[in-house]
Amino acid sequence: MSRLKHLVLGDDGKLRFLWRAVLFIVLFQFVVSPLVFMAAIPLAKAWAVPDDLSAASIAASEAVNLVIGLVCTALFMIFERKGLGAYGLPLRRALGSRTWEGFAAGILMAGAVAAGMILLGGMQVHGLALTGEALALSALAWLGANVLVGLAEELWFRAYFLQSLWKSIGFWPAAVVIAAYFAALHYFFKQGENVWDVITLVSLSMLICYSVKRSGTLWFAVGFHIAFDFMQFFVIGTPNGNLIPKGRMLDVSFDGPQWLTGGVLGTEASLLMYPAIALLWLYVWRRKW
Repeated sequence: MSRLKHLVLGDDGKLRFLWRAVLFIVLFQFVVSPLVFMAAIPLAKAWAVPDDLSAASIAASEAVNLVIGLVCTALFMIFERKGLGAYGLPLRRALGSRTWEGFAAGILMAGAVAAGMILLGGMQVHGLALTGEALALSALAWLGANVLVGLAEELWFRAYFLQSLWKSIGFWPAAVVIAAYFAALHYFFKQGENVWDVITLVSLSMLICYSVKRSGTLWFAVGFHIAFDFMQFFVIGTPNGNLIPKGRMLDVSFDGPQWLTGGVLGTEASLLMYPAIALLWLYVWRRKW
């Protein structure tokens, strides 16, 4: 019993951080998520949320994920008597320079991949898919949806979960575990997933974790996540899991080889992502935070 107690509890008599990390994921996946989704289903039906790749559907699903993430994180904030800042999200810095720097990085990375696809003949731009007020409203809708994506997914994977694992098994093992978990959820639950997209997801997850270590906050990661997905879905209009984004800015077609266009998975699975990710790794490493 003494050994078991030592395995579960630290010298301070509190639950070890490893078990806190495990408990966080168990609560997220198997307790809080089912409860929140059950409450959200009637709302989704009442508001006629579409089942497609649109700003409305993304916003609805990610709003649910954000609520789940906030509830789970709040439980540990109460337990540890800490604020969100202890997990990389100080609210006073939400619209600070780190967020905008990450936003710029996301725009540049996705934009560079799209430019490469155009130059190599894999992506053909035929003009604008929307104009005027419809374009402006769609841009705002997609921006709002991707703000929810960035906040929800970073809160889920790389706020409390990263910090607790980091304190228990070290930074790099924690980053590897989170990258594997992040990629596995996509691989097993996203339509058309393949090894090339998994490599991208693992690389980006490791990079985002590293940006937390280097910058001291998650806001660079949040800004990057928002902008990267905004560029993919709204600006480029790339396929994602064999679905085409509704309300995209550009009228485009992707007629090149799969290694270039990413096929049904779009820019994330393009081999052009790899040099772009490598350059961002170099930037985060060399940046004087």
